[in-house]
Parts: sequence; C-alpha cells; structure tokens
Amino acid sequence: MCGIVGYIGKKDVVRILIDGLKKLEYRGYDSAGIALLVEGNKIRERKSLGKLVELEKLLSRKPIYGKTGIGHTRWATHGKPSDMNAHPHMDCTGKIAVVHNGIIENFLTLKEKLEKKGHKFKSETDTEVLAHLIEDNYKDNLETAVKAALRLVKGSYAIGVISVYEPDKIIAARKDSPLIIGLGDGENYIGSDIPAFLNHTKRALLLYDEEVAVITKEKVSITTLDGKKINRKSFTVAWSNEQASKGGYKHFMLKEIFEQPKIVSETLSGRLKEDKNVTLEHVKIDARRLKRINKIVISACGTAYHAALTGKYIIEEISKIPCEVDLASEFRYRNPIIDKKTLFIAISQSGETADTLAALRLAKKMKAYTLAVCNVMGSTLSREADDTLYTRAGIEIGVAATKTFIAQLIALYLLAFLFAQETGIKYDKKYLKEMYHLPNLIEKILANHAEIKLWAKKFHKCFNFLYLGRGLNYPVALEGALKLKEISYIHAEGYAAGEMKHGPIALIDKAVAVVGLLTQNPTYDKTVSNIKEVNARGGVLLALATEGDKIIKNLADHIYHLPKTMHIFDPIINTIPLQLLAYYISDMKKCDVDQPRNLAKSVTVE
Repeated sequence: MCGIVGYIGKKDVVRILIDGLKKLEYRGYDSAGIALLVEGNKIRERKSLGKLVELEKLLSRKPIYGKTGIGHTRWATHGKPSDMNAHPHMDCTGKIAVVHNGIIENFLTLKEKLEKKGHKFKSETDTEVLAHLIEDNYKDNLETAVKAALRLVKGSYAIGVISVYEPDKIIAARKDSPLIIGLGDGENYIGSDIPAFLNHTKRALLLYDEEVAVITKEKVSITTLDGKKINRKSFTVAWSNEQASKGGYKHFMLKEIFEQPKIVSETLSGRLKEDKNVTLEHVKIDARRLKRINKIVISACGTAYHAALTGKYIIEEISKIPCEVDLASEFRYRNPIIDKKTLFIAISQSGETADTLAALRLAKKMKAYTLAVCNVMGSTLSREADDTLYTRAGIEIGVAATKTFIAQLIALYLLAFLFAQETGIKYDKKYLKEMYHLPNLIEKILANHAEIKLWAKKFHKCFNFLYLGRGLNYPVALEGALKLKEISYIHAEGYAAGEMKHGPIALIDKAVAVVGLLTQNPTYDKTVSNIKEVNARGGVLLALATEGDKIIKNLADHIYHLPKTMHIFDPIINTIPLQLLAYYISDMKKCDVDQPRNLAKSVTVE
C-alpha cells in the first residue's frame, strides 16, 4: 500500500498524477512513482525514494509526456524502501505496468513458478509478481489476462494496469483494499481515495471486492472475476475542495482539531429529536432485536479502539447491556464466545481497516448481528455490516485521527441512548440536552489553546510522558499518549491511575511529565489520591481540571481549566487539549505533523 491514482483522457497526465498523489500524501508513504503510455507505443516510468518532491525533481531532469498513466505512493510491506521497490512495476517485456495496494500472500510460490518459466524479477516486492502473472497470461485481451492473474493470487489488492498492447484503457480491480473510479467528461480516473481526483470531478463509482473495471476515456464497464456484468449507479461526492485543503491553517491536523465543534453538531444533526428521543438513519436495529441481545462486543484498532473502550463505559452506564471490547487484530486469533444473541459493533474511520473487516466477517460467520460505525459511505465495512451509523466527520487528511475520534465518541453516545430507549431503560434525559451544548464547550477550549501551547513550549524536549485517568478518562489517557507518540515520536504511556502503584510508579522522577485527567466525576477523589503518589516521588504534574476546582491548585505544577459538563461527557472535553498538546509539541520539534514516519492513514493490510 498506500496510494493509487490513474488517468485516461485528453490532458497531459503527469501533472494530474502528481497532484492526485499529493492529495493522497496523508495516507503515509516512503517512495513514489508514475508510469505513462508515451508516443511510440512504449511505457516510460519514473520512480524515486522519499517524498513526492524527489519524484518531481526527477521529472524535471527527465520529463515524460502522455495522456494515460498510473501513479503510486508506497508504504513498504515487502522489500525495503528504495527506487527499485517503488511502484509501478513492469513485466519482463516492459509492456505492462502495475500499481498495487495490499499484500499478495502467496507471492513467493508464484514467483518461484514464474522464475522457472524464465521470468526475471528486479524488485523485492510482492507486487511485481502481478505484472509477470499478467504477462504470462496475456494472449490477445488485457482484461482476460488480469482476471486470470488475479484468480491465482491469495491476499488483498487494489490495482491499476496499463499496457502498450491496449493503450486505450486502464484495467482496475480490487479485493479487500479500496479503489474508486472518478467519472469525467471524455476522461476518467482511479484513486485509492476520493481526494485523488476531487479537483477534477465529483462523480464517482465504487468498485467492490473481486470486481474488475475496464476504463477508457469515454466509458467504464465493470464485471466480476467470473465475468458477470455489473450495472452500478454513480454517486456525487459531497465533500468540497475546501475540506481537502488546509484552509489557512499550518497543518491539516490543526485544521481538523478546530473543525470539531462543527463535526459534533453535524454528527448530532437530525438525530436528537425535540421529544428527547434518538433517531438514527440507516440503523435498523429495534426493540425486538435488542431484547434478544445478551451482550455487545465492540472491535476496532488504534484510535478507534480507544473510542470502543470509551463506548463500553457509556453503553453499560446508559443502556445497562454488558459490553466487551476487543482489538480487531487479536479478535480472530482466539475463540470468541459470540452467537446470534451478540451485537457486534465494528468501528473504523475508513471502513477499510483490514483487521476490523476480518473481525466483522468472523462475527457474521458466528451469527452475530453486526453494526458498523464508519465515516466513509459505501466503504467495505458499511456494505458488509447489517447496520451502519455514519459519523459525518468529512474527509480527514492528517494521519493522526482527531475529529474522527470525537465523531466516533458521539456516535457511541447516540447508540447507547438508542439502546436504552428501545429497551425501556430509564436514563437522565438531561444528557441529551447537554449534548447540544458540547460544540460550544469545545469552542471555549479551542479559544484557550494558547495555554496548551505554553505547556508544549515547556515540555517539548521531555523524553517521557505518562497520562493518567480513571473510569471514562482511562481510554482518554490512552488516546492522549497515542497522539503524542504518533506525531512527536516521544515515549508516552497511558495508564489507569489506580494501577500506578502496581508497577509504573517506579518510572516517576523529575524527568517524567505526568498528564493527569482530573475533571470532577465519580472517580475524582480516587484519582487525586493517585496523583498525590506522583507528587511524593517528584513527578511534574500537568493537570486537566474542572473550572472552580480549588483542590488541584495545591497538587499540580501546571493546570488547564476545562468548562463544566456532565461527567459522562468528560471524554469529549478532555480529548481536545490532549490533541492540542500533541500537535504543538510535534510542531515545535519540527516533526512531520500530518505525515508521521512509518504510519499510514488507512491500514488496509494485516
């Protein structure tokens, strides 16, 4: 993986490919390349290790021109980052070029067979096998050759293929890795994500698993691997170009942090009714089905996993249904006890996270009712789940999730209220009223961001951070630590504050910055006691506290006061300053905020 773009039409393709790849930079990558069909019935490629600027320098020294081409930004899985391992990859003859996201699990077996037939490989990648397989199966039809090759591979793929044999087309296909087709006027596009072609068209077609598209300037035809014709309607992308640009902010991440009041409002819009009930479009689960449910299992990865942990607290407190949380990457490697009485909730921003999809499929196999919490309409997760709740966060460019995490939390609150409503569980209806005020509370925190910036100035050279919280604030501590690790490369750990005396307290000294989540809630007194243990051992304490708290001023070295809210919404309120702290520390360290090293936005391989 990581980013694919392709174009066929009347325009010079190089600029279109480079611009499209730049729009996909947020996915993370270590090298980049393009391949063009050029005059003289040849394919010419340019590939470079490093950022796209290096590829642009290469193209300025060695320009190429054409009107059909494919491009790729690579995040290494098989083979180290290098010019040779960068995509596109060619066959032996140099007449077929392929870009690929995903993993070909049986590539070594296939490579050995192809080498025995005389094929010569140049790279260490699994992708190059595809180019040689297509060559090996080509007779007089490129689409047929691609399908024959794909029937032989095991694993995941999203591919774009061009060939001098049939220069009037691009072949695209996918399985367990996203690929979208952009529809223009006398021109068409492919992209891993919509931003790849958003500057040129807002009309798009989704490609589903084990489908192959033949794309020319004038039309797109889709069939399954076994030849069944697919008639699929296009859709219009709701995102604006402004959403995919920085809008005056220094980084996408900062812009997305400041978008959160709007995101909360939009995720709630139309879902909280005047009669103080919750109505969720697309979600079909009702009282009859919920009354047969004896437990909920939530599965996710990364930041979405922290949302899931928060969701457990929320669901059990509001709707009184037992709830478990599983890392999706671990879920299918044990024997989970779930059945038709289980509600399985999968959370993924992209809806394409490989481990989360695998967990969902196992849950379906075990007869659980499945519900996706997802940000991308038409994603694989949303199509395969029985129900989907969309988060309405819009496009998120920064690799480190911010607004999508907050949107996932809001979605989980809504689900908890819906479950209670449908099963007749009583809860304080003031919760719903308070949710309307959350955007205003977030605005107040963001307006006071300069205080967090001062924290960052004092501590951006610190090597170790501990984040402590209890109850609903424990998952927030985990998320705060993850954000700092992701974008500043500082060692940070989140702990349940009550666990400090069971080992981690040994780490405390004056060189460790301790971030305490001390907003007033049912666990406040206990957390204060834990913080006193930190004080006694010389730790430096940065505290998030509720306005008017007079106890904390005698305990903390630095205090950030947060507006009062009902304790159940602590995760929303406490998350914002932790995002800002991670952002400002990363920026002051001159790290790559939006594209941190080694990370990809959407993890579509296991």
